[in-house]
Amino acid sequence: MTTVSKARLADLAEAAGVSTATVSRVLNNRPGVKADTREAVQAAAAALGYAAERPGPRRPGPVAIMLPELSNPSFTAFAEILDSLLYAAGVRTFVCPAGPTGMSEDQHLAALVDTNLAGIVSVSGIPANNTLSLEPYEKIISRGIPIVFINAPTDELAAGFYSCSDAEAVNASVAHLRTLGHRRIGLAVGPDRFVPARRKAAAFEALGFGPESIERTTYTAEGGQVAAGRLIESGHTAIVCGSDLMALGVIREARVRGMRVPEDLSVVGFDDSPLMAFTDPSLTTVRQPVRPIAEAAVSALLRAMGDGSELDPTEVLFHPDLVIRRSTGPAPAGRAILP
Repeated sequence: MTTVSKARLADLAEAAGVSTATVSRVLNNRPGVKADTREAVQAAAAALGYAAERPGPRRPGPVAIMLPELSNPSFTAFAEILDSLLYAAGVRTFVCPAGPTGMSEDQHLAALVDTNLAGIVSVSGIPANNTLSLEPYEKIISRGIPIVFINAPTDELAAGFYSCSDAEAVNASVAHLRTLGHRRIGLAVGPDRFVPARRKAAAFEALGFGPESIERTTYTAEGGQVAAGRLIESGHTAIVCGSDLMALGVIREARVRGMRVPEDLSVVGFDDSPLMAFTDPSLTTVRQPVRPIAEAAVSALLRAMGDGSELDPTEVLFHPDLVIRRSTGPAPAGRAILP
């Protein structure tokens, strides 16, 4: 069911005392909502003048692939695989990168909201950043357009969610470094507003490390270099990074300081982006299962597009793999134990 009103889903949710996901289920006449809750939402819609009109048969349309940018190799890998899977299913696609110099994600969505869009796959999109409004996606969902999110979980949208396990990534990285004798291990991740950064930091602290061993910068080589400078100066012998690009920045900073990798500093990345096996030294990193995540997300999206079935909002976590290469080695003699 398509809804037309100045009131937002969030307004109805607040009035009815429920989540926006529940409001969406009621407005689209989907199961899984208690009768009294459904009545409360319908009453709120009536009180706020939230009019509804039933659309005609949906014309087949394309699927939008939303990405933060294309300069990060991991996002490009997701785009390529998602596009190939949808193409194989006979679905047209277009890629919407939200780079710093082009259209933002919410601008792309505003342009798409009144088109004959069949669905959306969003990679590390708006829900991954807790400072951004979910309203652009609420509008899309209120029109009955199915959406699946990759590495961007939230319990406020009626959509499908598929993510790489950040906790497992950190646990595997730290376990590997500890077997090499490292005890002064640091974590370089992105800003705390990003869900993956918060999850990695939480997993890291759960392993016994304090906040002084965590540096939050940006998911870039420059950000990695800044984080490395601080962690090296505080005596860390190994650094786990939130992305491969950050790891390359860490290696750069180590070399600027006359240090050798891995003899003086061990480095672990995240993503296993293309060419990481060919860097100097080749990068030990955590490989995201890009294809399995993409396959699961596309499969769920195609089902929802085909029969109108409701997407399961339970987040599905995928196991990453630690790929050991030459950027990690034994802790330097005399520096393996905490002072």
